[in-house]
Amino acid sequence: MSMEQMLHYLAALEQNNDRDWFHTHRQEYDQARTAFEKLVEDLLCELRRSDPSLPVLPARELTFKLMRDTRFSRDKSPYLPAFRAHLGPRGKLPVPVGYYLMVRPGGRSFLGGGLFADMFRDATTRVRDAIAANGEEWAAILADPVFAGTFTVGGSALKRVPQGYDPAHPQAEWLRCKSWYLELPVPDSRLLEPGFLPWVAEAFQRMQPFNDFLNRALEGFELPAR
Repeated sequence: MSMEQMLHYLAALEQNNDRDWFHTHRQEYDQARTAFEKLVEDLLCELRRSDPSLPVLPARELTFKLMRDTRFSRDKSPYLPAFRAHLGPRGKLPVPVGYYLMVRPGGRSFLGGGLFADMFRDATTRVRDAIAANGEEWAAILADPVFAGTFTVGGSALKRVPQGYDPAHPQAEWLRCKSWYLELPVPDSRLLEPGFLPWVAEAFQRMQPFNDFLNRALEGFELPAR
C-alpha cells in the first residue's frame, strides 16, 4: 500500500469512526498497518547508524494501536485515525526519550522528540537539575543553527521557577518547565514525496543532541509499575 492509500484509509476511518466500518474494512487496515510498519522498520535502520542506543525491535513493538481508551473521555469514538510510533532506547516507552512519528491526514502529521510526559516528578527534577548544572551545554544545543532552524522546544511550565532553583539562573525559563519536547509539523505533501524517509531520518538526527542531553539526565529513572 502506498502512502497516499494509507492517508486515504485514515481519512475514511475518521469519517466512519465506528467498529462496524472498521471490521468491514479490515483488509484495508491490515494493508495500511503493514505499510506503516515497513516505514518504521526502515526508519529504525537509518537511525541506528547515528544512534546505537536504539535496540533492534520488530515494528509492532514500536507502534501504537488505533483503538482509543474511551473510559474517561467525552469523545467516545473508538479509534484514533492515525498511525503512531516511538523509537527509543526502550522501544515505545516514553523514557528514555526517543523519536516519535505520527501519520495523520489533513496536515496533522508530525515528528516529535524529548520528554512529553509531565506527570513523572522525579523525571522532571532530574532534567531540571541537569539544566541547572549544565546550563551552557543546554543553551548551546538549543542555539545550534541546524537545531534552531528546525525545531521549537515546547512543554508545560510553572509560572515561576520552583523552590530549590535560582530564579536568576540564565536558563530560568527552562527550569520552570515540567516537560521539554519537540514537534515538527509534516504536511501531507511531504508525506507523499519520494524522499520522505531520508528527510525524516535527517530531522531525527538533528534532534539527537537534545534527546541525548535529556537521557543523560534521566539515567536511572524507572517508570512507575502499572
